[in-house]
Amino acid sequence: MTSSAESSKVIASNLDSFVRRSQPLPEPKSTSQEIRDRSSTFVANIFPAATPEEAKSHVHYLRKVLHASRPATHEISAYRCMVLKAGKTGLAGPEDFELKTGCDDDGEQWAGIKVLKVMESLAVLDAVVICSRWYGGIMLGSVRFTHIETCVAEVCRTFKSKQELEDCIAMLSTLDDILKQLRAELAVLSGPSASTSSTDDSPGPKLRPPDYTSWTESDIPKARRLVTAREKAVASVKSMIAKRSATAT
Repeated sequence: MTSSAESSKVIASNLDSFVRRSQPLPEPKSTSQEIRDRSSTFVANIFPAATPEEAKSHVHYLRKVLHASRPATHEISAYRCMVLKAGKTGLAGPEDFELKTGCDDDGEQWAGIKVLKVMESLAVLDAVVICSRWYGGIMLGSVRFTHIETCVAEVCRTFKSKQELEDCIAMLSTLDDILKQLRAELAVLSGPSASTSSTDDSPGPKLRPPDYTSWTESDIPKARRLVTAREKAVASVKSMIAKRSATAT
């Protein structure tokens, strides 16, 4: 058995090749529950990855750093990245992009394509999934693929949920800014008394943004409803501005 002190030395040694980075060390977006079957253990991790090169670096990091003290028998991986085509800028739209995919069995024959298929079925993009297997000495047959797919599906679903939540929060932050600007414009059009009134006294729905940073995936339904409410508020204040501007002229 490797002692805690020895494990720390191994991890510190393997970190040396990563510490000279301008960006923080990668962290998985999600880690699955372990599946244990006849002394074998399966667990999946998913990392954001914008390019195949980034995806491969995450696989290397997982193997050489995170699992340095307890190397997995197989680090089965697959990635799906939407990248710019050579010579393109992205300004022409979707045609400027292409999907790059890849997988690696790492000795577990046919397992890499299983990981990739799960990613495809759940429409996961710009990510790499690594399913680690610690072999326990007993062959499992085809059920090993079921365990791999179960772990991979779990992290892919969590990744999609987190991605949706982040998109909702980004949209809400943008809509909050737009609404604040529009209300200020409306206040000016409404006259001096209105322009000096508080935001809560401004026409339209009251804007009291919650602490979005504390939200979790369970808040996604609330986030969706709030995005809709913000969009309606923006439309309402724009309509008021249009009416006030027409009256002023």
